[in-house]
Formats: sequence, C-alpha cells, structure tokens
Amino acid sequence: MGRSYFVDEVVEKYLGGVQAPPGSCVTGLLMGQSYPQRDFVVLAVQTPHRESEGQPKALRGGSPLDGIDVEWVTEHARQVSRMLPGGLCVLGLFLVTPPELSKDAQNTLKRLIFAVDKYITKGRLWDLLEEDVTDLVTLHICSKTKKAVCRTFDVKDPKSSAKPADWKYQTGVSSSWAMLTCSVELNLQIPVTESSSDNTDKCMKDGLRRWAKQIEAGHCLINGRQASGDSDLISGQKKNTKITQHQTLPARILVSHEQPEEDQRSSAVVQKCCGSVSVRGVVHCRAYIHNNKPKARHAAQAIKRDIINTVSCRMEMFLEDLLINEGSHKGPCSWPQALPRRVFSPVPGSGLSVCDYMFPDESTADVAERLKEMLDWEPLEEDIDNSLEKSQLFSSVSEWEKTDSRSDDSIKHMTSQVQVQNPKGHKAHQYYVGMAVAAAIALLATATSLLYFSE
Repeated sequence: MGRSYFVDEVVEKYLGGVQAPPGSCVTGLLMGQSYPQRDFVVLAVQTPHRESEGQPKALRGGSPLDGIDVEWVTEHARQVSRMLPGGLCVLGLFLVTPPELSKDAQNTLKRLIFAVDKYITKGRLWDLLEEDVTDLVTLHICSKTKKAVCRTFDVKDPKSSAKPADWKYQTGVSSSWAMLTCSVELNLQIPVTESSSDNTDKCMKDGLRRWAKQIEAGHCLINGRQASGDSDLISGQKKNTKITQHQTLPARILVSHEQPEEDQRSSAVVQKCCGSVSVRGVVHCRAYIHNNKPKARHAAQAIKRDIINTVSCRMEMFLEDLLINEGSHKGPCSWPQALPRRVFSPVPGSGLSVCDYMFPDESTADVAERLKEMLDWEPLEEDIDNSLEKSQLFSSVSEWEKTDSRSDDSIKHMTSQVQVQNPKGHKAHQYYVGMAVAAAIALLATATSLLYFSE
C-alpha cells in the first residue's frame, strides 16, 4: 500500500487555477509535513518565470518537457525551503502538461525530484533519523482533463521506481496546528585556520556542525515539560481526537557539556589559527506540528531543526557576502556586520506563517515583493511581522597577527572576544550552556561558544 497525502483545500483551489499555455508545461512545489504514518500538504506554488535570453528548447522543435529549466526549479526550491519554519518542508513537485506528454511526464518528474532533493539538502547540518521519511511526492496533472496522478520516489535510492500514492483533499488541514516558539541568544565564535574564503567557508561549516550536534542532543522543554519518548504533545488529549483550537507553546532547549569519564580523553582540539568568525545576537525560532494526536518528540525535533536551519541560512548569506568582498578587508575588519532579521508573514487561508530574511537596508515592501515572486501570492505589508527579533544578529571577522610568539596581552585580546554581551533590556537567563570549541596558546587561538536559551 502506498503513502497517503492529506491535502488542504487551499492547495486544491490553487492547483485548479494553474494554467499551462498551449504546448507548454508548468512546474511547481508542494510543501507540508511528513510523518511515517501520513503526510500533510498545505501549500503549493508554481515555479516563477525566469527571464532568460534566447528561445526555450521547446520553441525550437523540442518537447516542452526538454525545455524545463532544472537549474531554476531547484533554485526556486532552495529559496522556498529557506522560507519554511520548523515542521514544514518541500514534500515534492507537481507538473502540468498537455495530454500528449502524459507518458513522458513521470520520467521528467523523477529527474526533477532527485535534483531538487540533492540541491536543498546540500550542506544541511542536521542528520536524518531512522524514522524520517525519504519518499518525496510527484503529482502529474493533465492540463485538459485535470486528471491527477500521484506517485512517490525514495530519493535516497537512485534506482527507486515510482510507487502509487493516495491524494485526498480535506478542509482546514492546518487551521488548528500547534505552534512552538523559542528565542535563542547566540554567542558563537569559530576559529579560522587559514585566511582564504574557501577555508573560511570550511571552518564555518565545521564549527556550525559541532554546534548543531549539541542542539540535536539537547533536552527540549515544551510548555515546561520535557519532550521525550512517545508522550503526547498536549497532555490529556483523548485517543483518536484532534486539537480544534490553535495553540502556541513555548519551548526551551537545554544543552550541557558533559565531562569525559576518567578512562576517556578530553575532546578538546588544538589548532593553529589565524583568526575567528563570531556570531552574536538573538534569533526567533518557530515550528508547527499537526493536530492529529501529535507526539512531543516530533515537536521537539521540529523546533531544534528550525534553530539549526535559521542560523545556518543566515551564515550562508554571510559567507556569500565574504566571497563578494574578498580582498577588500586588510587586517582587523571594520565589522561587526548586521545579519538579516527573520520576519514572518501569514499564509492566506491557513493557520500557518512563512518567513523571510530582511537585511538592515531593506523594508517590509522588499519582503512582500520576494514573497510574491517566490510563493505566488500578494502579501500585505502590514501583515509582515518584523518585531520578533528586536536585538540585531551580528557577525564579525577577526584576523590575528602572524608572530612567532604571543604575549599575555595578546592572549587576553583573544579571550576577551568570547565574553557574553547580554543585549540591552534582556534579563539574565536561567539556563546556561558552555562549550569549548578549541583550546590554544602561543600561535593557537582560543574559541568558546556560549549559548543561552529562553522562551
């Protein structure tokens, strides 16, 4: 028996309005939430038009399927995946074709779905669990008859063949999903071993992976209760009943650095470093969980992955900026540089929100324009919430002088960069986490990551 997809009526209405011009095809993304028992599709969006030079292949005598821009489809999927909060992901693709191309549509969808998965998971910092679903869905729609054929592919198996799946429309699939919120105060410093953009990128990713491992291993408190095992997210919920009201649940992540046993060696690493990259500030995290007797561990997993994803996304933007400005900074940089703030916008017709990242020189009008292009709807500027991250997130690069020895003053200079700067107006937090990232003396650098977690 194949997988079952419970699809919101908003998606049904959207897909019904997608029109493919005569002799052409339309591609798009399907987003939602996936679990071993069932999948929920709550959002669909067609691939935006890409301005390009020259005629498409289809207009030069080839098939419209050959004219599909795979690179643009995958880039659109990457951009949209950045806009999805915890618990939501790209579940698959849809393809609208004329009747005569129906036989070839499945091969095209398979090629596209594997390309999309490879692109959006590249550089992902969290690990898949054994229970994570690796099947992605494809939906082929005939532009004339509107007949839809649903198939799935296991994207972790290159030899995977199409499997039939059920596609069921329902009313208000996500209207009463619970929302988890968590604000994370971040003070992270990552050592850089060589002063080149490629090496900085590698050091950043290695440092973020170590940090992400801590987040994944941390204990999650939801509404003051530890989320573990198969306990229900909402206590007192009766069997086979659904949550009918939207709930907002505060979450906290507790991470501890356990001391090694007596028979184990310390995991401290000594590295020769030429500088460091620091990230400081507060990030707002959000995750959604379905209302069909949800498990606390699934909610904890969703909020943890959102924490990791939003920090990773902003650091990708930071590294892109480093590449653009490579060679323009000599010696200590004139940083810190403000990273983009996370803003949220409600999804029309559902109880969910999507996010975007607003740079200091941008306004909500810029965010609205991006949402319109990427998600194909007209968001209202006044509905865009940019108040959740009041404390700006900053990144800075410090380059240390190359000398044969270091004085005590230089060592103090390095360690002073990792002291916690409690944002103005924020009280001291109850939970504290300290992690030694690297230890060094002389030509070596000291780097320490400090994380604070609060509601």
